[in-house]
Amino acid sequence: MPNSTVTTIILAAGRSTRMKSSTPKALHQIAGRPMLGHVLATVGSLGKSRTVLVLAPGMDDVARYAKGVDANLDIAIQDKPLGTGHAVRAAEALVPSGEGVVLVIFGDTPLVRAETLSEMVAACRAEAPVVVLGFEARDPAAYGRLVLNADGSLARIVERKDATPEEVAITLCNGGAMAVRAEHLFRLLGRMTNDNASGEYYLTDVVEHARAEGLGCAVICAPEEDIQGVNSRADLASVEAEMQRRLRRRAMEGGVTLADPETVYLCADTIFGQDVTIGQNVVFGPGVEVASNVTIKPFCHIEGGRIEEGAQIGPFARIRPGSEIGRDVHIGNFVETKKAKIEAGAKVNHLSYIGDARVGAKANIGAGTITCNYDGFNKHHTDIGAGAFIGSNSSLVAPVKIGDGAYTGSGSVITKDVPADALAVERSKHFEKPGWAAAFRAKHAGMKKAGE
Repeated sequence: MPNSTVTTIILAAGRSTRMKSSTPKALHQIAGRPMLGHVLATVGSLGKSRTVLVLAPGMDDVARYAKGVDANLDIAIQDKPLGTGHAVRAAEALVPSGEGVVLVIFGDTPLVRAETLSEMVAACRAEAPVVVLGFEARDPAAYGRLVLNADGSLARIVERKDATPEEVAITLCNGGAMAVRAEHLFRLLGRMTNDNASGEYYLTDVVEHARAEGLGCAVICAPEEDIQGVNSRADLASVEAEMQRRLRRRAMEGGVTLADPETVYLCADTIFGQDVTIGQNVVFGPGVEVASNVTIKPFCHIEGGRIEEGAQIGPFARIRPGSEIGRDVHIGNFVETKKAKIEAGAKVNHLSYIGDARVGAKANIGAGTITCNYDGFNKHHTDIGAGAFIGSNSSLVAPVKIGDGAYTGSGSVITKDVPADALAVERSKHFEKPGWAAAFRAKHAGMKKAGE
């Protein structure tokens, strides 16, 4: 048997029935990535491995997503929901005959670690033809039990609803994943029956049939947190919380300071440099890269952008997709950027919206500035030159270009290009009527008195 071959079968036919959702379970997100994406990333880190994804009929959206992550994976269809063993058999035609190890995992367990799966595969190659993932449960009520022999090998797996009172007392539980030498797997699955409380074909029956043939069965244990599955919205929240703990720990170990870690939410793909400082209540969406020596102050939301070294963001800033925040840039309170390139040393310190725009190096954007980029049909670009000074409460109506070093007067609505080093002012002429306010008040006070 060429033991180097590993085929991973991912069972992902769940339709979110218990989650009361039209979104397939595998596509519900954890840390900004579908659960299935986490599982595929883990499988990808195992090295050379063939992957087969088992879906129910009509799950084209899941298949498209999976193919987008790994174009080389194969799709198998479980025509009817007749249990985990039946689902694995649906993949039989896509598994190299009798080659290596087959690893079976679930698409709704995104916290399983690659190290654990590698350990299972190694044990299957070197020790026992069947290896099951187990864990010690704090509350084992809902789980199948792992019944061991006196020598510590695995005797059988018993589903909770089929367990005797003595077996119910066992706390070593089934984590779901299983590694089986390919030369045995489908022969053992062929001996399954659905003579059980659910009327389903259980993958777990492989252990019983393997033992009947004298094949060794072993258990590899993982922490309970690692094998959490998702069957409800509460489960989804629990897995999200654990994933966030991992991501925060990884960030801090990499040189990021989190002022209050429990209030910072990260995405699976968030990238940090070193000596980054993040305040309280900051949320990172997908596609964010933060260079070294960046400070992100409290209550910011950042998604789909890059922040260069030395930049300061917030508090209360929103960085939207397509934003490029340059070196030593200041983005202040209540500022929103989208598809905007803010070049080195520029400042957007207060109450501004910069969208579909370039802000040149060391330009200063005054409070209340808006780039008016949308005409109801199309987006238009605003270009603000290096060293330009945009006065407070300016509206820049795109498409428009403000030249290098140019000024706009506060309160202006700029609809034409402004040459470099020029001043542009657009506002109504100031006029006064002396005594008007006093006369207005006296008139209305008299009217009120006459009506009483």
